[in-house]
Amino acid sequence: MEYFKPSAKTIGLLQRVAITAGLFAFIICMLILVNYYQLNRADPLNSPALKVLVEKSKSNPDDEQVKLEIRELDLLARKAFFTNRWQIKTGGYLLIFSVLIIVICLKTIELFRAKIPEVPGAKQDSFWDDRLLNRKWITYSGSFLVMASLFFAYLSHNQLGNEITRATSGGSVQNSPELQSGGANPVTQSTHAVVPGDTLNKGKPFIKGEEYPTQQEINSNFPGFRGPMGNGVAFQKNIPISWDGKKGKNIRWKTAVPLPGNNSPVVWNGKVFLTGANESKREVCCFDGSTGKILWTTLVEKIAGSTAQVPKVTKETGLSAPTCTTDGRRVYAIFANGDLVALDMDGKKIWAKNLGLPKNHYGHSSSLIFYHDLLIVQFDQSGDAAVIAFKGKTGERAWETSRDVKISWSSPILVNTGKRAELILVAEPFMVSYNPATGKELWRMDCISGEVGPSAAYADGVAFSVNEYSKLAAIQVGDSPKLLWQSDEYMSDIPSPVANGNYLFLATSYGTMVCYDAKTGTKYWEKDFGTPTFASPMLADGKVYALDKKGVMHIFKPDKAYSSISEPVLGEGSVCTPAFADGVIFIRGDKNLYCIGK
Repeated sequence: MEYFKPSAKTIGLLQRVAITAGLFAFIICMLILVNYYQLNRADPLNSPALKVLVEKSKSNPDDEQVKLEIRELDLLARKAFFTNRWQIKTGGYLLIFSVLIIVICLKTIELFRAKIPEVPGAKQDSFWDDRLLNRKWITYSGSFLVMASLFFAYLSHNQLGNEITRATSGGSVQNSPELQSGGANPVTQSTHAVVPGDTLNKGKPFIKGEEYPTQQEINSNFPGFRGPMGNGVAFQKNIPISWDGKKGKNIRWKTAVPLPGNNSPVVWNGKVFLTGANESKREVCCFDGSTGKILWTTLVEKIAGSTAQVPKVTKETGLSAPTCTTDGRRVYAIFANGDLVALDMDGKKIWAKNLGLPKNHYGHSSSLIFYHDLLIVQFDQSGDAAVIAFKGKTGERAWETSRDVKISWSSPILVNTGKRAELILVAEPFMVSYNPATGKELWRMDCISGEVGPSAAYADGVAFSVNEYSKLAAIQVGDSPKLLWQSDEYMSDIPSPVANGNYLFLATSYGTMVCYDAKTGTKYWEKDFGTPTFASPMLADGKVYALDKKGVMHIFKPDKAYSSISEPVLGEGSVCTPAFADGVIFIRGDKNLYCIGK
C-alpha cells in the first residue's frame, strides 16, 4: 500500500510556521501580562489633576470652566477604556489564532511522519516516551501561559470598566448605552466618544453654560431641514392658511436671496439662515425674521484642503443643496465641494474644514443635523460612505462610522423611541439606526434600493423609508426591527414622507399626495395636485402643508378622507421645504425668501 511521503522541505516549512506562531503567541501573552501590570500601577481616573478638579467643583459648583475640564478628562478616560478594550479583544483573538496554527502544524507533521513498527518481544527504547513526556511539558507550560494571559486580559478589561464606573458614578458614563451594550457592533468601524445625556423630546432643562440646547428650546425653533430632529413635524402655533404672493396678501416681507441654492430656511430666535453658492463663491446668509433685512453674509473660502475644482452637479441639486443647521450657539453649513463651516450667530467663522470632494454624480445634498453638542454629517459617497460627528465647539472629529451602503442624497433624522435616542439613515440597501452619541450601530433593516433621495420618517415606534423604483416600507424599530408592511404603488424620489401616530403622508415628485394608515399600510386616499413636488410635506399646527414647484401650498387636514383647507399661492416657484415660527411661515422661492403671516 502506497503512502503519501512529504518532502523534508514540507515538514521543515510546517515546523518553521509552528515556531513562528509560537513566538508570536508568546509575545502576545507578554503584552497582555504587561498591560495588566501597567493597569494596576497607573490609575488614570484617580490622577492628581482629576482629584484637584473634583475638589474645586465641590467648593465652587457654579464654575463652568472646571466642569468642562472634568468632562474632558472623563472623555479621555473613556477613550482609554475603548482603546484598551479593543486591544485586549484583538490580542485575545490573535492569541487563539496563533495557538490553532501551532496545533494544526504539529498535528500535520505527526500525521506525515512514518510510524516505526513495533517488533514483538523487542526491548522498547525509551526515546519516544521521553520525547512524548517533553512534548507534554511544553504543551502544559504553553497552555498555562495562554490561559493565564486570557485570564489577565479578562481582569484588565473588567478592572478598567469598573474603575470608570466607580470614578464617574452618578455621571454620564454610568448611564452610557455604549458601556451597557458590551462593545461595538462588528458591522461598523467606529471611534467612540460618549456624550453626556441620551434623551430626546424630554424637555429636561440644561445647565446654564452647556454647549447644547434643551429639547424645549429646539422645539420652539426650527433648527434644520424638516424642523426639529429632521422629522417633518413643527411645534409652532397660529400658522397662517391664507396668503397671495402676487397681491401681497399676508406677505410680511420678501427679500431677494443673494446666491442660488436649493436648501431650505432654518430659524432660531428671530434669525433665518440660508446658504447659497455659484461656481466662484459659497456663502451663509442671515436674515432678520421680523423685517427681512440681511443681517450678515459670510463667504466660505480659504479652507485648508478645499479644491478649486467645481463639482459636477445637476440643476435639481446645485452647488448648495444641503440645508444648514443651528443649535443657537453656532450655525453649520456644508457645500457641494465638501467645505464644512461653523459660524457664530453673528457670522464670524469659528472653524472650517474640507471633507474631500464628494464622489457623487448628482451633487452632495444631505442636510446637517446636530445632537447635543455634536454636528452630524451623512457622507454617503461612492466607495467610501460614512456618518461623521464633529464637536460643535471645536470641529474636532468625535466619532466616525463607515457605512456599507451605496451613494445617497437623503438626510439623517433623530428620534426618541421612549427608551433611547436613535439616529436613522437610509441608503441602498439599508435603513440603519445609530447611537447619535457614539456612532455605534443599533440595528439595520434591508428595505430600500436605488438612488435614495427621500429621508426617513418616524412616528410612534415606526420608521418609514421610500424611494422611486423601490418600495415604501414601515419598520417597527428596536434591537430586532420588524417589517410591518410595504407597498410599491406610490413612490417618491425627492420629497420625504411625514407621519403622525395614525397616518403616513407621501408626496410623489410628480404631484400625487397619498395617505396611508401608518400601522397597517391601508391606503385611505390619493390626491393628484397636477404639479410636480420637490418640497417635503410638513405637519404643523394640526395641518399638513405641502408646497408644489409652482409655489402653491396645499393645506389639508390629516384625516382618512382628503379635506382641503386652502391652496394659497406664493407668486413664484419653489423646490424648498418651508420653515415655521409662531404665527409665520418662511418659504424660499426660486429668487426670494418670503415671510408669511397676518
